[in-house]
Amino acid sequence: MDAAFFKHLYEEHQQASHQVPGSAICQFIDGVVQLLFPPLSERRFHSVEEVEAYADGLQSDLHGLLASMGGVLPAPAAELTEAVMNYLPLIRRLLVQDASAILEGDPAARNLDEVVRTYPGFRAVMVYRLAHVLYRLKIPLLPRVLSEYAHTKTGIEIHPGALIGTHFCIDHGTGVVIGETTIIGNHVKVYQGVTLGALSVDKAMAFIKRHPTIEDNVVIYAGATILGGNTVIGANSVIGGNVWLTESVPPNSRVYHRPQIKVSRAADPADVLNFSI
Repeated sequence: MDAAFFKHLYEEHQQASHQVPGSAICQFIDGVVQLLFPPLSERRFHSVEEVEAYADGLQSDLHGLLASMGGVLPAPAAELTEAVMNYLPLIRRLLVQDASAILEGDPAARNLDEVVRTYPGFRAVMVYRLAHVLYRLKIPLLPRVLSEYAHTKTGIEIHPGALIGTHFCIDHGTGVVIGETTIIGNHVKVYQGVTLGALSVDKAMAFIKRHPTIEDNVVIYAGATILGGNTVIGANSVIGGNVWLTESVPPNSRVYHRPQIKVSRAADPADVLNFSI
């Protein structure tokens, strides 16, 4: 092979050598999750001092990650690190509310411990809450790495730029997509296969609102697709399964479609194996 090809690859590797490996930020988020939620922890603390020491270690790890990013940061690494760690109490409160919403909304959920341990929707929201903090602090790349990490683990894609209120519930969750400029109010429940997306993928729309707004107390059932930055789903509405929406609906709406399903019976059961429509 051409030596120039390898030289080009080497130069690219040298340019990337100072960048944070994706595995490092993923290890950090796993550590934060274990700190905030004991049911997910691989260790047991025997004193308050041990908990504080563990948090200090996470802070040191994060500082090392950010410091390695050099001049691409919007502020000094130490300042950003402290800001992220100071958000942890708020993130914990929001996540307990999210877990409580799942417990209250799903008859199959027995207790908060089960929700925290087993629900992919909750795990995706856990990562989102921290990734959103990094996004708000304008830390580059790392928020997207985290969102894709959660995506691979849960099948749920939440862009870190989305604004999501309290008591957010994703039930089942596989295939849920929530776009960057989505705004979601409080006490919203979303089922599997829901897309909150844009009407187009025009690059010129990169810095404008292109995803919908979902107001408080809305339920969106499986397979629904809601598109467009000007689309607003009014509070207390229910969006039925497989609905396609590109325009706003007022509060207290019930939106659904009625597919035509025909049922017929064969005179001879043997005909079931060989039938025509």
